[in-house]
Amino acid sequence: MKSYQDSGKVKRVLPFILATAIFMQMLDSTILNTSLPAIARDLNEAVVDMHMAIVSYVLTVALLMPVSGFLADRYGTRRVFIAALALFALGSLACSMAQNLTQLVLARVLQGMGGSLMIPVGKLALIKAFPKHEFLRAINYAIIPALIGPILGPLVGGYMVDYLSWHWIFLINLPIALGGIVLSLYYLPDYRATFAKFDFKGFLLFGTASFLLSASLELLSNSLRLTPILLTLLVGLALLYAYYRHARRQAYALFPLNLFQVRTFRIGILGGLATRLGISSVPLLLPLMIQLAYKQSAVVSGWMVAPMALTAMLSKSMVVRVLNRWGYRRVLVVNTLIIGLLICSFALPGAQASIYWHLPLIALLGFFNSIQFTSMNTISVADLRPYHTSSGNSLVSVNQQLAIGFGVAFGLVVLKSMEQQTWLTGNDTHAAFRYTFLIIGCLTMLSAWVFSQLHERDGQNLKTSPSGTTA
Repeated sequence: MKSYQDSGKVKRVLPFILATAIFMQMLDSTILNTSLPAIARDLNEAVVDMHMAIVSYVLTVALLMPVSGFLADRYGTRRVFIAALALFALGSLACSMAQNLTQLVLARVLQGMGGSLMIPVGKLALIKAFPKHEFLRAINYAIIPALIGPILGPLVGGYMVDYLSWHWIFLINLPIALGGIVLSLYYLPDYRATFAKFDFKGFLLFGTASFLLSASLELLSNSLRLTPILLTLLVGLALLYAYYRHARRQAYALFPLNLFQVRTFRIGILGGLATRLGISSVPLLLPLMIQLAYKQSAVVSGWMVAPMALTAMLSKSMVVRVLNRWGYRRVLVVNTLIIGLLICSFALPGAQASIYWHLPLIALLGFFNSIQFTSMNTISVADLRPYHTSSGNSLVSVNQQLAIGFGVAFGLVVLKSMEQQTWLTGNDTHAAFRYTFLIIGCLTMLSAWVFSQLHERDGQNLKTSPSGTTA
């Protein structure tokens, strides 16, 4: 077996190893939504009860993701990453063999155990393998699946359910996971810490808080009863505060509080959370609008949003040069404003207009989303010290998971609220979507203020020359 120190090829392959994990998780999280009615019919369950298949995965990831940094430090990035891929693949196989809802939920928990470790540990290996001035270029290609997964998911799911069976939406993960495992055996560096102490109390407090906050988001997007939602949210916030008090006294806290003394990390966390409120809701709201307001099929809605993936990949060849030329502060502020304006623009075409008026807006949004994700992912870890890399990377992953959940829930809540404002929308579904996009777009633009707190020279250590050397 080749050593990871054989290095030139390792650096070329390593981003693709992380990409396999991102692609599986992002595809799996969206492809299931299209297939729930077919699975419900086959398992003789009500569609509304099938939501547990989604919730069980999300909550497992939220609970276990905080421990990813410690496991990688203790047992090594290669061993933990391969185990995570194997768990995800076994969970996928079990999902395809489920005979009832209980078996499907248990299989999704197994999937979630793998999913909670794959991306944080893979990204940690990437951070440690590449010098700061090469990391931007590496992560730029590794996160492409994060952009195309939510777009391809509904499209692939629709075709598989119509022409094959729902079982294939899980079986498709097996060859991808196998490829990731083989590549990891040869090319994934096996980094580990010389000293790794586990903060068990901190994990219980923070993990349970993440679990309850995620549960409140799921309740928020699927229930109109406010009492259990608010109670779950308040308990989650109380546990988060309890973790803060614990971390102030703990020398080896799960997530040390001095992480937030690093300005770029603090702004990256807060800005990513704020911006994803709008960005994360769009891949859900656009297909819904095309199907419900324009009365088109699920396959048509899937093809309509596909250009977002193509332009996202196109921008990958430009984002490094853009950041090198203009700097993180200017790019993130301007790019966030552009994304907010594009989201607002989905409200412009009327109900009688052709749906194809949305295509250029969708394509542009994919282009600028790609720049946004690369910029946010890299500035968050730009100035972390080596002893903070594992915990900081894990916290960034937890923050992203919660932010995506918040975004989806927020988009659904705004849409439901607009549908109830008949004095404003006149019981018109399309009008409800138009106002929803306006609200989400305006809030996205407001989040640009967070990135304006960056300094002009922040991210300088990530800059590269066209040849990849330090600029």
